[in-house]
Amino acid sequence: MADFTKEQQIAIHHTEGPMLVLAGPGSGKTTVITQRVRFLTQERGILPGNILVITFTKAAAKEMEERYLSFHINEAGRVNFGTFHAVFFKILRMTYSLTADCILREEEREQILQKILTEKLIEISDLKELVETIGAEISKVKNEQINIDSYYSLNCPETVFREIFRAYREAVLCLRKVDFDDMLVNCYELLSKNPQVLKKWQQKYTYILVDEVQDINRIQYEIVKLLAAPENNLFIVGDDDQSIYSFRGARPELMAAFLKDFPEAKQVTLSCNFRSTKPIVSAALHLISYNQTRFVKDLYAATEEGPAPLLRNFTDRRTECAQIAKEIVLLHKEGLSYREIAVLYRTNLQTRFLMMKFMEYNIPFLMRDFVPNLYDHFICRDICSYIRMALGARDRSLMLSIMNHPKRYLSRDALFDSTVDFEKLKHFYREKDYMVERIEKLEKDLLMLKDLNPFAAIHYIRKAIGYDEFLIEYAAFRKLNVQDFFDVCEELLEDAAEYPTFAAWFLHMEEYKEKLSQKKKEQSKKTDAVTLTTY
Repeated sequence: MADFTKEQQIAIHHTEGPMLVLAGPGSGKTTVITQRVRFLTQERGILPGNILVITFTKAAAKEMEERYLSFHINEAGRVNFGTFHAVFFKILRMTYSLTADCILREEEREQILQKILTEKLIEISDLKELVETIGAEISKVKNEQINIDSYYSLNCPETVFREIFRAYREAVLCLRKVDFDDMLVNCYELLSKNPQVLKKWQQKYTYILVDEVQDINRIQYEIVKLLAAPENNLFIVGDDDQSIYSFRGARPELMAAFLKDFPEAKQVTLSCNFRSTKPIVSAALHLISYNQTRFVKDLYAATEEGPAPLLRNFTDRRTECAQIAKEIVLLHKEGLSYREIAVLYRTNLQTRFLMMKFMEYNIPFLMRDFVPNLYDHFICRDICSYIRMALGARDRSLMLSIMNHPKRYLSRDALFDSTVDFEKLKHFYREKDYMVERIEKLEKDLLMLKDLNPFAAIHYIRKAIGYDEFLIEYAAFRKLNVQDFFDVCEELLEDAAEYPTFAAWFLHMEEYKEKLSQKKKEQSKKTDAVTLTTY
């Protein structure tokens, strides 16, 4: 064990009872977990089949299993490596004889939510995003075991969310399926209410190791506690400083709760960072020290020498992205391969200017995450619908996207045909003079837009037509920060300012979409490329 630090050896050799391992970045936590499993089976004689290792992704579980098997151990039975969902579904499957067909597929879940949302909410501008956020809230309610009647939604009025939640639950039940959250809820209910089943699995898994415990949610934690009792040979590894999934229900504070739930638990910190140099570790420690609620860790780097992090401020995003591209070109000329370079950013919305600059400088890149296209945002779609109608298009779909942005109280029932006829529309409302006036105002606004350039048109739509008022109202309904919507508008203004005509701007949009699509197709073929990804 000479190759391991003192703290790693303490963690690896821990045998009985609970333990919390605080694993700083690059401190070899995967090595510690796999080596502890080896220690338990080889040196303590624990049967491999009695050991359960839980992590959050299939890839992590597979990597750990491969590392463990690389020890060339020929044993009867296998250590159980798996994700939370895989482990819990196994328990449900063996109790209720469930099959994989009983699991609700992600596309089925999206279809159910889309149907419910379009029925419950007449005006939805960003249906795809709302499906994702409402889906995440439903997961939160289930995983945190929250009473739906006392839950206050972050995305829509409480009464609307409760209707959506109950309708979704009914739809899934009618299909006789379970979604990924139900796996956790049903497994908890089974184990907490059926002592015989619980005892069977407690005797099966006498040693439990949990990786990335900072990302655990309440119900996962409660199930693991049930399984670990009564011996409580529960070994959890994580770093509260690396928790970034609170929006998915992760509760890093459960690491502190672990020490209260198991006052006899041992604790050790893996302090040595083998990945980064001293200047980087020191800067990271200084930054994270501003977090008020955390486990304090005295971390250090295995490598002393290294360049200090360089901080720069830029006046705007275009200048920043241009400088990044120039730096990469210079580094590549000095002999650094593209694959050794990565650009990290907070959200995928920040990538557009960066990708455009990379294309301009012929820098190959790989995108690790889904990258949203600004031109696919509902605000851009609405603005383009206004402009296309101003240029003479009369598609019903265009009219549907703008007729109540801002509120004009126009009804879908008034649009009979696949094309819009304003005279027929006014005839439909002939007995309501105030509605006819609103339609005539829309006609005049479209005439005004026709002769403007893209920049002026966006400004006119926002201020004169009242699109900003719609965004304020819609943000309030969705409980979102309206400034995020205004930021999209400002980015569109900045983008449109470079094009003198609508035709030139629309052509740029199509060319950008085509380039983006081509880049995605080229992804698998690239071996030397800069990595673009979120933190």
